[in-house]
Amino acid sequence: MRRRDFLKTTGAGLVGLSLTASDVVMKAPTGRFKKAVKFGMIEEELSVLDKFKLLQSLGFDGVELDSPNDLDNEEVIAARDASGLPIHGVVDSVHWQKPLSDADPAVRAEGLAGLRTALHDAHAYGATTVLLVPAVVNKETSYDDAYERSQEEIRKVLSLAQDLGVKIALENVWNHFLLSPLEFVRYIDAFESEWIGAYFDVGNIVNYGWPEQWIRVLEHRILKLDIKEFSRQKRNDEGLWQGFNVPLGEGDCDWPAVNAALEAIGFTGWATAEIRGGDTARLRDIAERMDRILPTG
Repeated sequence: MRRRDFLKTTGAGLVGLSLTASDVVMKAPTGRFKKAVKFGMIEEELSVLDKFKLLQSLGFDGVELDSPNDLDNEEVIAARDASGLPIHGVVDSVHWQKPLSDADPAVRAEGLAGLRTALHDAHAYGATTVLLVPAVVNKETSYDDAYERSQEEIRKVLSLAQDLGVKIALENVWNHFLLSPLEFVRYIDAFESEWIGAYFDVGNIVNYGWPEQWIRVLEHRILKLDIKEFSRQKRNDEGLWQGFNVPLGEGDCDWPAVNAALEAIGFTGWATAEIRGGDTARLRDIAERMDRILPTG
């Protein structure tokens, strides 16, 4: 599904937040998962540094940024260091507008340039992955062309990913592409590279499948998780996109089954909320709900 559709809401700003580095107490995550949010979910009028400190104070273990972005890299890195909050990943911000599957070579070149920027930014931030929507199938772009074009383009940056020590994590989204876990496995394995894997979005699958089944098929290829909820009843009653309009833990995602599947494949690591953000109260609620549905510690 398209990113940022769930990252906007209105909320009262937090007035007078002025945390210092000495106010932030670092704690190592004790659970199997480390919980994070997308940077764009923070809707307080704060500096980059104070946004990082806010997340740390609410119990988040890390954050994920878009790239290319309009942020100053030195400011971002300084905020990371002063707060002690890791930037665990980067999301390619141009993969929808400039897909690597586009029929126009110029568009694909722009998309590839964006991916290269995201890889370099991820390296600068100390992140370990770049999330990528690999292709978009539509009336103009056939399934087979999307498959071949996207693989050709991604192969051009695998050596860069290796040199930078940043993996490319492909997300399952509503792009009419990689519609089964078996095909997802085939697509990843075709690269024959340890520098590419899956960024598994749990909630995106619920509309047409069962996340726990996908997890057991994808196995070790899953590098990280996106966390969101989906209600089939709301989808049926109110429309497709309203299916996402349900709090974490109150939809049709079978979290015990998801956790069992993740444990079965030995997954530990980053789980990042990708839902409607908001003010401090909203972010605190997200952190608490993530702790209830995932063994985050």
